[in-house]
Amino acid sequence: MRHLALSAIGRDRPGIVSGVSADLLAHDVNIEDSQMTILRGYFTLVLVLAAGDELDSESLRAELERTASRLGLDALSLSEIAEAGAAAEPSCIVTVYGVDHPGIVHAVADGLAQRAIDITDLQTRLVAEPGRDGLYAMTLELALPEGFSREQLEELLAAVSDAQGVQVTVRALEQDVL
Repeated sequence: MRHLALSAIGRDRPGIVSGVSADLLAHDVNIEDSQMTILRGYFTLVLVLAAGDELDSESLRAELERTASRLGLDALSLSEIAEAGAAAEPSCIVTVYGVDHPGIVHAVADGLAQRAIDITDLQTRLVAEPGRDGLYAMTLELALPEGFSREQLEELLAAVSDAQGVQVTVRALEQDVL
């Protein structure tokens, strides 16, 4: 079994997921993990794919590039990846709110990286009203390293909150049972 990563971005329009997934199905490629969303009018997708060893990657790439051109996608990338193993299990959700300014994401991410805290998901949104400063909202799922407590995380993020002038909250992540 081979694993591939596929990413694409383009102005949002109906049919992108259908077109890309049709190409994958035609080559007997399975979508194992995915993230797809619209960011400021642009549809983005990142897929982790599984394929048999007999997959003709160049043929798949050519077909995906034709589909990308037909759909008006700005960029498409397909690459072979190594099997990564088990993903870190998130245990906390952090929310960050404040007046938008450069450096918020870096301050939070850098503080977490210095303590070997894994960001398993991160989403941001800028909510702006005419004539007013934009409100920046960020939500993160985190996997804490062994022995690192939620209280220690709250202390770490309190320093980031003070330095950046943002509000930060931490709560336990409720696990969904499928």
